Amino acid sequence: MRRARDIPFRRLRLPSGGESLTDRLWTVRRRWRLLLRLSLATSLAYFIATEVLGHRQAFFAPVAAIVALISGGGARVRTVLELVLGVSTGVLVGELLILGIGRGPWQMALVVALAVVVGTVLGLTGLALTQAATSSVLLTAVVPFAGTGNPAVTRFLDALVGGLVGLAMVLLVPRNPVRDIDREVQKFLTRLALVLNGVAAALRDGDAVRADRALTDARNMQPLVDSMTATANNVAEVARISPLRWRQRAHVQLYTATVIDLDNAVRDARVLARKTSALLRHHEEVPADMALAVDALAAAIGIFADDLSEQDDFEEARGELVQAARMASLALPSAATMNSASIAAQIRSLAADLLYASGYTRNEIDERLEFD
Repeated sequence: MRRARDIPFRRLRLPSGGESLTDRLWTVRRRWRLLLRLSLATSLAYFIATEVLGHRQAFFAPVAAIVALISGGGARVRTVLELVLGVSTGVLVGELLILGIGRGPWQMALVVALAVVVGTVLGLTGLALTQAATSSVLLTAVVPFAGTGNPAVTRFLDALVGGLVGLAMVLLVPRNPVRDIDREVQKFLTRLALVLNGVAAALRDGDAVRADRALTDARNMQPLVDSMTATANNVAEVARISPLRWRQRAHVQLYTATVIDLDNAVRDARVLARKTSALLRHHEEVPADMALAVDALAAAIGIFADDLSEQDDFEEARGELVQAARMASLALPSAATMNSASIAAQIRSLAADLLYASGYTRNEIDERLEFD
């Protein structure tokens, strides 16, 4: 059986300020798939639209491919549908009006307004409504070459070609979803463990300032939560639609199923740090061994992080989480103050959130955390 103290919790360098040039170059290196997809998608979409379909003004085909690749993380299929639906609405309204009133500044104002009105009535939102407006603008502003066909039809086909090519690039040149979500989750868990280590140190030293610093660190974790959530949505889609990544679907599901519970865990960590600060500022007695309980919780997070990466059964992590909650309950004196009781309760809540993340049901958690 591994012991928490024997497991090297992976350390990720967290930037304290702006990114250096080296960091940015490393980001470029990690985005080689995106660069490849963008290059292939734009050139292929343009080739199909110009050489296969014979469109002379096929500028929107590569633009649509870019939109599908960059703007659709986590919902690319929906993005392509919204793209085509929005373009269809814009070109339909624009073409009907232009045939009757021609092109010009006041005509553009009328066409755009009516395109947005029609799109809203049809229930379009977000990207679809934006594309309805921009499509109507382009139809009004760009005079088609003679012999290029109906601009409404070509605009629609270009949007369809670009969107489908962009989606195809995601299927054929997919990122590694497990690596992407693991990077985000490990960064999050590392920061969460550091917050708990700060709380434990504050309890040991009776240092309210250090508890406040841990609270600030916990509050600053929201960007990590947002990034982790966005990545989870993205990788879940990649694993679902790309045949090259289907074998990773179970591991991706293991990660994505934890995201909500990890978000709840950091919320509990904020309350824990705030209650610790209140207890120390009011010079209340620090319950014996409560700092050890928080340390045990931080160590359990390290084991949990390793189990996620290794697709382990979480049994050791669960045991450590239950032990941390038990230590907090035993450390609570009989004449507990509101703050000390809250600290013990938050340790239990945080342990419960991570047990949820490990796949435990509510009844299983209640049974494991039922202490005499």
